[in-house]
Amino acid sequence: MNDAVTLSRDAHAQNLRDYGAAGRDRERAIGNRGPLVLGEDGKLDREILHRFREHGFYIFEDVIDPNEISDLRADALEMIERAPVAPDAKVDAKGRPALGLDYPRIPYRLVKPLADPWGGTEILGGRHPTQMAQPTPDADAPDYVVFLMYSMCRSMPSGLRLYGHPGLLAVAEAINGEDFVPFNDAIFVKQPGLGGSVSWHQDGVTHWDSPDWDPGIHGFNFQVQLYPSTLGNCLWVVPGSQKRGKIDIKALVAENGGSEQIPDAVPLVCDAGDVTIVNRQMLHGSFANSSPDMRISLTFGFHRRSSVLGAKAALAMEGDNVCYDERRIFERSAVIQVAIDARQQAHPDEPRFRYKPFNGLEEDFRFNDATFDSVIKDYFIKDLAI
Repeated sequence: MNDAVTLSRDAHAQNLRDYGAAGRDRERAIGNRGPLVLGEDGKLDREILHRFREHGFYIFEDVIDPNEISDLRADALEMIERAPVAPDAKVDAKGRPALGLDYPRIPYRLVKPLADPWGGTEILGGRHPTQMAQPTPDADAPDYVVFLMYSMCRSMPSGLRLYGHPGLLAVAEAINGEDFVPFNDAIFVKQPGLGGSVSWHQDGVTHWDSPDWDPGIHGFNFQVQLYPSTLGNCLWVVPGSQKRGKIDIKALVAENGGSEQIPDAVPLVCDAGDVTIVNRQMLHGSFANSSPDMRISLTFGFHRRSSVLGAKAALAMEGDNVCYDERRIFERSAVIQVAIDARQQAHPDEPRFRYKPFNGLEEDFRFNDATFDSVIKDYFIKDLAI
């Protein structure tokens, strides 16, 4: 869509510097960051909830401790090393069978270095209508790089434990109610000087014309940052845009002279262990990672149960006629309960989250070999996308 596609990697990074600095000033002025504060009742601080609903994002600082981050990094890097060397390949870079060949769905998406795989296409319901700049990678860049990884709860033991984090689940409950349900999980990988972009978009697909529409109807996503998320590789959001309904992104970019550098956006700069929360209706995106900094973001979302029950599957994840019924929601939600127990086994002194839809069923959903096979093994083909 723009002339920047001819930029070198270094020129692209330079082109983002002034924009990044101005965006950081805008984010600091809003000030939506701080510790994850729960009251004596275990509920999320009301002021944080208010600020999230007002601006559509919040940055929880220093949530995941260094030891857990170390475990998560090790498991994520192992997944990257086990990725196929090309989209149709069966082996990794060391010639071993790639991870996931026996999964019901290959848990990787690979892209060309610094590419925008979705922008300007009909992929994912056409929700990425404009394309980000695609700078020219260095001459020694590989043919393909890992862009997304799925199956966090199956492929990463530490990822399953993270999914049961009591503080994060308390946030999900505060936003979406005691009967909250899962969306999906995906690991965004932006390797230094290689990582692809995600063009400007809003995540929601199904409920824009619903008579019950409101700014929270499409849920939210967490992103747990395993490395510092910098101005050169971070997620950008447009504060308050979750309230505007379906945005004409093409027109917005055109009004900006065709530039992808939308003037009201702010960067979610984080330290390792910080966790961002973003309303799925917000306008958001990320630029190609022309920086020298690694970013790995463990992304997982949650919905209101009322938004999902009876809704048709979206994002081309399944056939057009698949509807989410009680059984489907229960089976996917069981992952939360098993993850809670997996975390409790690893962190017995930590408070245990009580997930209300599974009250009285805890003994049936302990983490063990049987529940791994019945609940965790193929869970990601039962995601609840709207």
